[in-house]
Amino acid sequence: MSHYAGVLAARSPWPRTFYYGWVTLTVSALAMVGTLPGRTQGLGLITEPLIRDVGIDRVAFAQINLVATLIGSLFCFGIGRLMDRHGSRVVLTGVSIALGVSVLLMSRAAGLWTLAACLLLTRGLGQSALSVVSLAAVGKWFSRRLPAAMAVYTLVMSVGFMAAFPLIGAVTSARGWRVSWTIVGLALVAGLAPLSWLLVRSTPEACGLRLDGDAAVDEERLDSHSQPADDDATLAGAVRTPAFWVFGLASAAYGLVASGIALFNESILAERGFEAAVYHRSLAFTALAALAGNFAAGALAARASLRRLLVIAMVLLGGGLAALPHVSTEPHVVAWAIAMGVAGGFVMVVFFSFWGRAYGRAHLGRIQGAAQALTVLASAIGPLLLAWCVSSTGSYAIAFYTLSIVVLILTVAAAVVRIPVRLASGASPLQEPR
Repeated sequence: MSHYAGVLAARSPWPRTFYYGWVTLTVSALAMVGTLPGRTQGLGLITEPLIRDVGIDRVAFAQINLVATLIGSLFCFGIGRLMDRHGSRVVLTGVSIALGVSVLLMSRAAGLWTLAACLLLTRGLGQSALSVVSLAAVGKWFSRRLPAAMAVYTLVMSVGFMAAFPLIGAVTSARGWRVSWTIVGLALVAGLAPLSWLLVRSTPEACGLRLDGDAAVDEERLDSHSQPADDDATLAGAVRTPAFWVFGLASAAYGLVASGIALFNESILAERGFEAAVYHRSLAFTALAALAGNFAAGALAARASLRRLLVIAMVLLGGGLAALPHVSTEPHVVAWAIAMGVAGGFVMVVFFSFWGRAYGRAHLGRIQGAAQALTVLASAIGPLLLAWCVSSTGSYAIAFYTLSIVVLILTVAAAVVRIPVRLASGASPLQEPR
């Protein structure tokens, strides 16, 4: 014990009572905020002035965005391999710079093809690559406390997004989309990248923190299962387990629903007879409920399994989808918004926590990248699915009923699927004790 105390004191600049993983977590959460220019919500801040400025019609822009999102999802795979090989610090810094440069180039785009290329890069580097690195960087530090860490992560991330959206929106309204995108690009290159290089460390071992068979090492300082283990799964091993697909598809289903509703929420509520102001108020309830869901899921995860949290989230999501075609009063809308927010908060914590807990951190970048690709693909399909439904049937109702059935099937699958358990004793990581 004295040997490890000396090592920790010699190698770490922080007091013994401070766990350095929280520093990496904070920078990683800020990195997720930095994905904003590659996300539908962020792009929505500049869509109208952009299409007027560049001179393209709405349908052409939607088609470019769809193709860019689908191709950009491929960035999820290569980035995981790079992260597993070179570490969080190098890759997070590099991707931040690359995304920042892409956003700066997009702020100067004048033609259709230039815009398409820049949009592809921001989607691939932001929504896909930087998201994977941000999530996996936390997973490589935390194990026993991973759900609680992800609850803190989502809080920092949510506060960051809530500050960024109105700020960028105000700059866009006052100075135009090119100025706001220039500011975002500079923030990534001159802000996030230096922070990542200076503060992020890839694993506890990079700070001199390691377990070496001494069970008495300070557990408040060390996350008790932070070493890569012999039973850590590879990507090939992970995708052969049903749990990977059940948890991945359940998270993707939420992403599909959330992206489709986010883009057409005003139109969906207008179909039910509500004015735009009701839609705007519902956003606040959804955001607050999502934060509450993050905290609740983080607290419950210490005592309940991630399976149960996912089942709860899927029940709320499926019920919300089935009820949406029947909302008729503003309290109904508020209740629906709260249910969707809580479901999103639960799904977020489960998605962020499951892969490292089930499969270990040795190949977490690649595993997290494959799971992220599923959600990106689903997010691209969601708006198109709802748009096709309303144009074909004149209503969103059929889509919501169909999706609620899909969610019900995934709920049952989540309740019964065998979840991998990594055991230091050498037992098979695919066995789940009953």
